[in-house]
Amino acid sequence: MIAAIKPAGSNTRGLLAYLYGPGRQDEHLDPHVVAGFAMLGMPDPGRDESATLTELARYLDEPVRLRNSEFGQPVSDHVWHCPVRAAPEDRYLSDAEWGEIAQRVVEAAGIAPPGDDLACRWIAVRHADDHIHILATTVREDGRRPKLHNSGMRVGDECREIEKHYGLRQLKKGDSTGGRRPTQPEMHKAERLGWEQTSQQWLEDRVRAAIPHAADVEELLAYLEADGVAVKPRRGPSGDLLGYAVGRPGDVNKKGEQIFKAGGKIAPDLSLPKLRARLETSTPEEYPTARRTRPATPWQTATEALDGLHAQLTDPTGAEGGDDRAQAHIAALGELIEAVAQQAPANLRAELGAAAKTFARAQRSQIRAEDRAADSVRIAARDIIDTATGPDGSALAALLAAIVWSAILSKRWHEAKQHAHQADAARQALHHLQIATDQAMNPVLVELEHRQPKEQARLALASDVRAAVPDHAARILADPSWPALAAVLADAEAHGHQPAQLLKDAAIQRELNTARQPARVLIARMQHAGRNPVPNRRAEAARRRTTTGTFPGGATAPAVQPTVSSPTPRPNQPLR
Repeated sequence: MIAAIKPAGSNTRGLLAYLYGPGRQDEHLDPHVVAGFAMLGMPDPGRDESATLTELARYLDEPVRLRNSEFGQPVSDHVWHCPVRAAPEDRYLSDAEWGEIAQRVVEAAGIAPPGDDLACRWIAVRHADDHIHILATTVREDGRRPKLHNSGMRVGDECREIEKHYGLRQLKKGDSTGGRRPTQPEMHKAERLGWEQTSQQWLEDRVRAAIPHAADVEELLAYLEADGVAVKPRRGPSGDLLGYAVGRPGDVNKKGEQIFKAGGKIAPDLSLPKLRARLETSTPEEYPTARRTRPATPWQTATEALDGLHAQLTDPTGAEGGDDRAQAHIAALGELIEAVAQQAPANLRAELGAAAKTFARAQRSQIRAEDRAADSVRIAARDIIDTATGPDGSALAALLAAIVWSAILSKRWHEAKQHAHQADAARQALHHLQIATDQAMNPVLVELEHRQPKEQARLALASDVRAAVPDHAARILADPSWPALAAVLADAEAHGHQPAQLLKDAAIQRELNTARQPARVLIARMQHAGRNPVPNRRAEAARRRTTTGTFPGGATAPAVQPTVSSPTPRPNQPLR
């Protein structure tokens, strides 16, 4: 059940004309009052032929007129309007039941607190089976105004209780971080102009798509303007940016003037302060032990950046930081999904774009994000946007597999925090991400299966699987992708890795209990981890001493180059 409180109005008679009228498409049937502040003596034009809408409006407005005449300063925002609608699958509710629901809503809102004989005047009109309209005039009988602050949240909470009481479809409790729903006039305008989205939805998509392209808010606004979005910055005398609004081309008012919407009104996390905190990242620290024998692509760097997110969201001790850091990583993950959706091959963009759009709701909660904690993920997203070349198949598959695991962890984290809407958004995004990942993995699997090891080598690798992950070995070896995984293990071994150790590490980083196809999960993870030769540990220790200064006694540490350990050949397997 949804109760949508409308902006305050001033024309009681005009709203009554709509409620008792035929509707825009003759959808209003048998309009009548089902509840009100005092049923005795109140005219109902739907049941009394002699009653008029003007008479009913005057009856409701009487406290307003008395206040205006007494105080001299007229009240012009006194019409409170709240449609209350049941879900399409809900059972039929009688007039008496709708009357009880209306009473509970006005009590929760503060329009008519329980036991208050001097509360506001209100009525509930029913003109369809599935909803009612509550109209109230917000001047009490004693001339005071009601306390309506946070009334929307209170009414929403009461609707959740009403759903339980009447056995209706139960919606998730709101947390005041969701975006504003499009209004009926906005939807009608979009339909009239042939737009698939309302202006607010269109603008939200454009702003979110622009975020990975910008390093600060000024760059973001410049990108939006270049992308055809009307931009209206608000600056102080010094020229500093104080706020911004954006508009959709063709969305004009009756005077033909461009309509602008402030970023914070489009979505709570798109306000200027929120964007500024997210975009102004630091340069990630370079660690000397992270040298590679070949440079990483932005796609591979992004996969590595997600390791920090995985650690953040799976740390039960809190050693990796608090909830604010976790929320920051989830917000940055959404930007990474958006960046990948824009730069991925054309056949994947529809699913990835849908994932990015859906995941946006999971990017914000009542927990304030410590945005700088997720700089590495956010910078990786920008690097993907800036790269001139697309990913090779295995790098894209590895990144998408890491993003899928990140979305799973995000869903679990939100569930643990009882963030129902965010968890549901992550779940929906996960569906699209899994489809895209499967599509990206298919050509990689075909190529790997064509060069799978010979049978004796596969048997030896199967022994490694049983030794490394005994609880999952049966599922892995029965997975249709096992021959491809065997090829990945053989490649890793040729680069100096121990297959059993790689399997253990991969299973730790991505638990396999919930994996649909465990062999596929391991392929993506191990292709990324095993793409470089294993550095000699003594050489790594020497390199660390070199970068930190001197040996004990003051001697300078010599530079030592990494060496590659030779793998032990398996039976009937030539040295490579």
